[in-house]
Amino acid sequence: MTALFRPAQAYFEPAALDYPLGRELYARLMREGIPLRFTSSHNRVTGLPGETPREAFRAAKRTLVVGIKRDLDFEPCRPSADFSLVLATGCPAACEYCYLQTTLGRKPYVRVYVNVEEILAAAGRVIAGRRPEITVFEAASTADPLALEHLTGSLRRAVEWFGREECGRLRLVTKFAAVEPLLDADHRRHTRVRFTLNAEPVRRLFEHRTAPQPDRLAAAVRLRDAGYPIGFVLAPLMLFRGWRESYSALLDEVAAALGSPAGEDLTFELIQYRFTPASKRIIQERFPATQLDLREEGRHYKRGKYGRGKWVYAPAQAEALRGFLVEAIAGRFPAARVEYFT
Repeated sequence: MTALFRPAQAYFEPAALDYPLGRELYARLMREGIPLRFTSSHNRVTGLPGETPREAFRAAKRTLVVGIKRDLDFEPCRPSADFSLVLATGCPAACEYCYLQTTLGRKPYVRVYVNVEEILAAAGRVIAGRRPEITVFEAASTADPLALEHLTGSLRRAVEWFGREECGRLRLVTKFAAVEPLLDADHRRHTRVRFTLNAEPVRRLFEHRTAPQPDRLAAAVRLRDAGYPIGFVLAPLMLFRGWRESYSALLDEVAAALGSPAGEDLTFELIQYRFTPASKRIIQERFPATQLDLREEGRHYKRGKYGRGKWVYAPAQAEALRGFLVEAIAGRFPAARVEYFT
């Protein structure tokens, strides 16, 4: 089991101490002897150690910043959900391919927000305005909240809050396995927990400081047995020598862990490997020896909002991935639903 995240240092916005969670975190970290400092804003933390981008990145990943989320608008989060529910930003893991390399840019430190009730109340207003339609929120678009749950308890609060919302649903995805705080939560099946998995060569080379995949699968079974709807995100899907055999072995491992029947409400999400010009630069700075295939030749440039885009596999390659995995999943989990391939 991967050790729980313990920051090497922490920064607090002064106003965070006006909230119970902020005071609890400050007292706890002080008891544990973690150096504490104040910052005027969770968006402006300076003075982190590190002579090189790689050293600075490592220091940031061990830095906790405690602040207030003042922007209570909710960004769209397609295809995963209707909106993002941001309880934290950043992640203590260090996956070389992570899209947060670009999203967080020069601020990869781990942030948690203490005004959880205000965030949930704002979500409630969105849900009320869309009734009777079901509104779905994704809690892991900017962070891996399960990796921080032992510090904040925010995820359990959100799970139980959504459990009481007739027209609200919560989703989260994780590469961690410490699900104990969620097992006895009153979720009422309104929260779906998904676990990111990948072929062993990809996991071994590019995922750092995450839970081993057998632990993630065991955690998925525990949540399923506690009544949660569960799923798996296969991402980022990569083409490499022997990829069919490796992904087949992964799905066999999932089937063995879940047993038969696998579950009445099992989902899969399929996300192909992609990178942006900005993330490519940042990845090469932080992981100068990376074995990620960052070649643009032969790729397809897929444009998104505001004209920005990303490099993905060429259409024929993407279709080979999609077709193979959809068929392989159907053969092992005939009742499962593949929600999307992107």
